[in-house]
Amino acid sequence: MITKTEKRIPLEELKDTINVFGHHDENLHLIEKDFNVNIVVRDDSLVVCGKKDYVEQAAMALAQLSELSALGNQVTPREVQYTIKLVKDGHGEKIRELATDVVIITFRGKLVKPKTHGQKRYVEAILNHDIAFGIGPAGTGKTYLAVAMAAKALKEKTINRLIITRPAVEAGEKLGFLPGDLQEKVNPYLRPLYDSLYDILGTDKTQKLLEKNIIEIAPLAYMRGRTLDDAFIILDEAQNTTPEQMKMFLTRLGFGSKAVITGDVTQVDLPKGQFSGLLEAQKTLLGIEGISFQYLGGEDVMRHQLVQRIITAYEKASKDKEH
Repeated sequence: MITKTEKRIPLEELKDTINVFGHHDENLHLIEKDFNVNIVVRDDSLVVCGKKDYVEQAAMALAQLSELSALGNQVTPREVQYTIKLVKDGHGEKIRELATDVVIITFRGKLVKPKTHGQKRYVEAILNHDIAFGIGPAGTGKTYLAVAMAAKALKEKTINRLIITRPAVEAGEKLGFLPGDLQEKVNPYLRPLYDSLYDILGTDKTQKLLEKNIIEIAPLAYMRGRTLDDAFIILDEAQNTTPEQMKMFLTRLGFGSKAVITGDVTQVDLPKGQFSGLLEAQKTLLGIEGISFQYLGGEDVMRHQLVQRIITAYEKASKDKEH
């Protein structure tokens, strides 16, 4: 027979219950489901009922989320899921380490900060290395955080220019089949980069900086033959570079510059038989002083809950094939 217990948490101890509970109590429902407990409001307390160990874990998760809320963080289902994972792994108190790591405040007043410890390590790597690689699946914040760090450097005037580039290779599509001139052909590939800048700096400021050539967004081919001083350079979708293109890009780095290379090694869209420059860079450059490789995984995904499950399923299928 399973002995059940209950724990009462005074509502006054939970900072901003609307934020902690979530829309229509969705955050509480997630905690109930993951810890197999029941949570009800009784008088002036939140009562958690269930198996003792699970009740204690659920109470810890609620306490950590309350602390996040008190520090001005929006408590979304993603924060709840990550907190639950940390509590189950015995590291519940670590969630507070993420609460104050603000990278930049967007033009709308939104705080951009690492949401997981993997993202935190990635941001620190960008800060402390001249070249940082961020490798991981879609939705882990690789590009967005790199753009945020670049915007921060631009704002603090530690660099003079921001250059963001991508190889014009996507999912087997060929540029020749797209309408328009070269710039019009490559714009669809660069659109996610514009979107990140618009979200962080605002459309008007981004356009002004583009017009002044302080920000440049261009396909990778435009980087050839250049030396970039006092610049923050981001190479996105780097898994679709050839080894020659990767070497070309890395050797553009000039004095006072910083480069961030992002990519997903499971999503290579190069022609069959063509080796990825990102895969080669991992083998060739590992251990070189001044270069950092940071790997993000399913636990760092910031998109819909299903995206995390999909990525986990594909990772499992890939491992099964290897064995």
